[in-house]
Amino acid sequence: MASLICGSLAFDTIMSFEGRFAEQILPDQLHILNVSFLVPALRRDFGGCAGNIAYSLKILGGSPLPMATLGTDGSDYFQRLKDLGIPTEFVHQVEGTYTAQAMIMTDRDNNQITAFHPGAMMQAHTLQIEKRSDIKLGIISPDGRDAMLQHAEQFKKADIPFVFDPGQGLPMFDGSELAHFIDQSTWVTVNDYEGKMLCDRTGLSSADISRRVQGLIVTLGAEGCDVWIDGEKTWVPPVKAQAVVDPTGCGDAWRGALLFGLEQGWSLAKCAALGNQVGALKIAQRGPQNYTLESLAIA
Repeated sequence: MASLICGSLAFDTIMSFEGRFAEQILPDQLHILNVSFLVPALRRDFGGCAGNIAYSLKILGGSPLPMATLGTDGSDYFQRLKDLGIPTEFVHQVEGTYTAQAMIMTDRDNNQITAFHPGAMMQAHTLQIEKRSDIKLGIISPDGRDAMLQHAEQFKKADIPFVFDPGQGLPMFDGSELAHFIDQSTWVTVNDYEGKMLCDRTGLSSADISRRVQGLIVTLGAEGCDVWIDGEKTWVPPVKAQAVVDPTGCGDAWRGALLFGLEQGWSLAKCAALGNQVGALKIAQRGPQNYTLESLAIA
């Protein structure tokens, strides 16, 4: 069983600011905001939601099939996927563009400021989902707007169950579009902030959303997550991280674990519990694709 992962492939430039953003920004001067942050630590990582989710699912023993676009500077990423044993048949290179780039700055409290250049990702809608016997699951993670809309329609038409996880792409859609995503999807996952926005824009409560799909999961960071099924909420407790080093890619690590559990036919609560474990391991390592699962126990 393979999981088709729709989302971005990106290069992440990650910078560490040793202070607090809140100490550098004057609330009463936002209309003339002009700030500069000294970032002694800087590194470049392979990232993007599709790449990070595929990494998580692969090291868990699952079968990821990322569907994404790279720019003319993406040859290193192609090689990275091949080295990991992740198929690249649905990864296309778009001439005349850069691979998507995320510039992420993290302060000492793990708050983040991100600038994102979509580049080749804006052509992701040219990739088509078709029914195939080995593709049993899918996920729509943050991607180009047109790609997210079209891939949801294509998943539904191909009768492939899929997770709708809009992440930071959620603000691109209005209430009617988000409601349509929900009605097409099999599962919905959001973090607590995104969950509030989703409810506000659609006029639906978490309980309402859960009745329109097979399940809704709202992640709560260090507080675990809530699993909603048929209007009933179950809290899944968190896993304490050995260290809090870098939150970049934690949500994607969690998503990969969710897909692995769904591939195994687990309950949503068990999938979420694994996600909490993997997220705790990832946050203790720098970069979205540098962690290992040596201490993970899958029951």
